[in-house]
Amino acid sequence: MIAYETRFWVLAAMLAALAGYVDAIGFISLGGFFVSFMSGNSTRVAVGLIRDTPAALVAGFLVLSFVTGVIAGSFVASRAARHRKPAVLAFVTGLLTAAASLSEVTSHLPVAMVLAAAMGAENAVFQRNGEVSIGVTYMTGALVKLGQHIASAFMGGPKWNWAPYLILWASLVCGASLGAFTFIRAGNVAIWVAVLAAGASAAYAAMAEASRRAP
Repeated sequence: MIAYETRFWVLAAMLAALAGYVDAIGFISLGGFFVSFMSGNSTRVAVGLIRDTPAALVAGFLVLSFVTGVIAGSFVASRAARHRKPAVLAFVTGLLTAAASLSEVTSHLPVAMVLAAAMGAENAVFQRNGEVSIGVTYMTGALVKLGQHIASAFMGGPKWNWAPYLILWASLVCGASLGAFTFIRAGNVAIWVAVLAAGASAAYAAMAEASRRAP
């Protein structure tokens, strides 16, 4: 992440906040399942297989939906080439729009599965050499790098390389708080707010890419 320009740090923070916001909606609506944090769902699959088969199935469907979103987002990223970031975010916006529309006519699980697909696709925004370079929907890696860079700073290394990872984590936490607040008070309307946020992120990404290519 350190290698990216500041404008893309800002985009990563925006996407982490969006992921936290959407994850909070899924967590509350499903009673403890996630739509962006698949480590948690994987543990729920394992525990559910021992003591609660229906819960294992719900978590499994969400993991499958997330991976499907990753695959679809990777295809979009590959086809879009230089315009990868705005193209992927336009795709994410479309998936969130589908989820918001479904929320008007169906139960929570199908909506959450589409939300999980959107969060999976979001991880295709930051890629290098075919690998995710900034994970914006999960924070374990960011927290590890935060700790490593803080340790490096104490040992005479760069003083502020840890800051982007702290910002990334804080963005997800703030987004999750806002998602919980909005969903509790506005119900499924909160998903439409996520649609607007994703659309704004796509527009920002397009401007950032255009600025980078400008002479």
